[in-house]
Amino acid sequence: MGTHDLLDLGGQVAVVTGGGQNAGRGIALELARHNPGGIAVNDFVPERAEAVAEEVRKLGVPALAVPFDVGDLDAIRAAEEAIRETLGAATILVNNAGMAGPGGSLRPMQNFWEEDPANWDRYLRTNLYGVYNACFAFIPNMVAAKQGRIVTIVSDSGRVGEPKLAVYASAKAGAQGFVRSIAKELGRFNVTCNAVSLSSLMPDMAEEQLAEVMQSDHAKAQMARYTIRRYGKSADVAALVTFLCSGAAEWITGQTYPLNGGYAPSM
Repeated sequence: MGTHDLLDLGGQVAVVTGGGQNAGRGIALELARHNPGGIAVNDFVPERAEAVAEEVRKLGVPALAVPFDVGDLDAIRAAEEAIRETLGAATILVNNAGMAGPGGSLRPMQNFWEEDPANWDRYLRTNLYGVYNACFAFIPNMVAAKQGRIVTIVSDSGRVGEPKLAVYASAKAGAQGFVRSIAKELGRFNVTCNAVSLSSLMPDMAEEQLAEVMQSDHAKAQMARYTIRRYGKSADVAALVTFLCSGAAEWITGQTYPLNGGYAPSM
């Protein structure tokens, strides 16, 4: 007797931005386990995108590496054409690329009024305009197919605020508002649009290394703010994103799901 897969993706092609490492990699690999038509793995580092695409292929799923910066609309359009030619038209989009953009790091450093305004663009370009660009390029496929899923990774800094991360937080908050609006535009085409709001994730690392990190004073102070006292894992994100991309979530749209170990309750 066959086993029904609640999270079956129905043979749809999926694209994961920022899929070359950590949560993005986990999302790509988890989607690959639930009957996609193919997985397009994006990263601004070509070698990372190709490495994860090869992992997907080893699971028996067609995959394509599509390196680009989500801030470059022309590059995304070119990638959409390449995906269409190789895998088919993508109707699942996971907007995972974020943080401070290519080569940047996200570290709370200065009060807003002390920042260099020249740094604002790198947060807005990736976390807000990058979401606009990817949706602009891939939504026409969904409208034509009359089916689709969009899941955008946002941040609790955009839901509840975070000191010294004001521009990043505003970009993530903007992405949440955008998700709610396009959900209302796309509902009649059987396309759902949701967001997953994260707190601190631990980059993928060996258990021994993670145990050492968790013993630090910084980690202990940070974890005191969480109901479930650990950092988020890639697997946590991948599980929720895969559910929202599946047929099981077909009547869920326009929502933001906090995935944060109880750091900040849903309002």
